[in-house]
Amino acid sequence: MIPGIDKNLSFLVVLMLAGCTYFNRNDEIVAKVGEKVLTLAQVQEIIPAGLPGEDSMLMSEDFILKWIRNELVMNKAEENLEPFMKDVTKELLNYRNSLIIYRYKNELMKQKMDTVVSFEEIEQYYKDNKGNFKLNRNIVKGVYVKIIQGVYSNSIIRAYCENTSPLGLTEFKDFCVQYAKSFGIYIDTWVEFDVLLNNIPNTIADQEDYLSRNEEIEVTDAGYYYFAFIKDYRLLNEVAPLEYVYPNIRSLILNKRKIEFLKKIEDDIYADGVRNRKFTIYKN
Repeated sequence: MIPGIDKNLSFLVVLMLAGCTYFNRNDEIVAKVGEKVLTLAQVQEIIPAGLPGEDSMLMSEDFILKWIRNELVMNKAEENLEPFMKDVTKELLNYRNSLIIYRYKNELMKQKMDTVVSFEEIEQYYKDNKGNFKLNRNIVKGVYVKIIQGVYSNSIIRAYCENTSPLGLTEFKDFCVQYAKSFGIYIDTWVEFDVLLNNIPNTIADQEDYLSRNEEIEVTDAGYYYFAFIKDYRLLNEVAPLEYVYPNIRSLILNKRKIEFLKKIEDDIYADGVRNRKFTIYKN
């Protein structure tokens, strides 16, 4: 219970927040600081539906305490600040204007901005800006598996991993679901090499050298056999494959389109203002 809060009042909060019908008045006051009051209805608004009674109690008392502390600090500020420092009319007006403009532009974007980005656009952007898409880490396509030693021969497990045809991947997945402790299939998507290595107890100091000379990783430890097959790779500082940066390029195109769209809105509104003489500039 929060220090300074009446026990009966705290009991009232619990009953109301728990959905008890013993009280019917949501305007019951649970706290007061100066002339400011906090009602049960206000407290109930912040409590998620279905929250257990004890959690509701803790959350409500925490909210009440924060409200009290905030109001006390506010009162102290009101008492000590000079009148001009308490005048926030200009700031509120600026904030209101910014918020309304932001919402207006957002609505226009939802209604009128073209958000369809074709593959051709993305591909062209990629070709024109390849130098901007250098990899900052090694990425691979492949599979890995962690399995209890002796469940199947290592040669059979390797054969499953190395068959990356659609049928082979289906069989590999079915096999892993039955027998593997963990596994991963990254054939249709690029993944950071570190992500794959995190599942295999093997430290590779020079990843670039290893990837250029090996397509398999084979490790054993206490009771487990690990195997990974690397179907393809791209190294640090090489140009990233299009499919790897595809989502980023789409976002870049949309962001550029958004900037141009918003600028056009402002330009059109200004042009309309000039055309219809909606503003006046006074030369003093």
